[in-house]
Amino acid sequence: MTLLTTQQILDAGLTDWRKLARALHARFLTGDFATGLALVTAIGELAEQAGHHPDVVLTYPHVDVTLLSHDASGVTERDVDLARRISAVAGERGIAADPAAPAVVELALDTADVAALGPFWAALLTGDATAVDGDDVADPGGRVPLLWFQHTDAHETPRQRFHLDLWVPHDAAEARIAAAVAAGGTVVDDTRAPSFTVLADAEGNRACVCTILER
Repeated sequence: MTLLTTQQILDAGLTDWRKLARALHARFLTGDFATGLALVTAIGELAEQAGHHPDVVLTYPHVDVTLLSHDASGVTERDVDLARRISAVAGERGIAADPAAPAVVELALDTADVAALGPFWAALLTGDATAVDGDDVADPGGRVPLLWFQHTDAHETPRQRFHLDLWVPHDAAEARIAAAVAAGGTVVDDTRAPSFTVLADAEGNRACVCTILER
C-alpha cells in the first residue's frame, strides 16, 4: 500500500492519534484494568475484521495502541481507517484519549563504520548479531529501543557518540522543550525545528526532541 505523507496524516483529523517516527500512537485513559481489558478485546475484534493488527499495551490506568503497516514500513490508509474505528469504539465507551502522552525513544550512535559496530550492538541488544537492517538495530520483540547509526567522519573519544532521540507529538514539542530548559537544559540548535531541536544538559550531553513536521 502507498505510504501517507505527513500532511495527509495531519489532514485525516485523527484527534486521538499522533504519528511519532514511523507509526501512529494513541493512549486511551481507561482508568481501571477491567475497562482496559474490555477495550483491548474490542480492538482485537476490529483488528480481526480488518485483517490488520496493532500493537496494544494494557496497564491499569490506560491502553496504548500503535498502528503501522509493516509491509510498507510506515503509515498507510488502512492504519488511518483502523485508527478511526478504534477511536469510535473508545468513544462509545466514554473512554477519552490523551494525545499529548505518546512518546518514542530511539538511541543514535555516531560512527564511521556501521559494518564493524552493527553486529555487536545487535547481539547485545537483541541477542541476534544479524538483527541489523541498514542503519538500524531493531528488536522484533519490542523489548529495547531502536538503535540507529548516524554516519560521521572518524573521530576520537571523548567526543559524545551517543545521543537520545525523543519523538513526541508535534503539538507537544514546544512544551517539552520548555520544560527541559526550565529544568536546567539549553537549546543547542533549533535551525531544523520543528523537525528536531537539539538540547543539552548542564554537562553538555545532548538529546534531540523530534516531531514529524517538515520531514
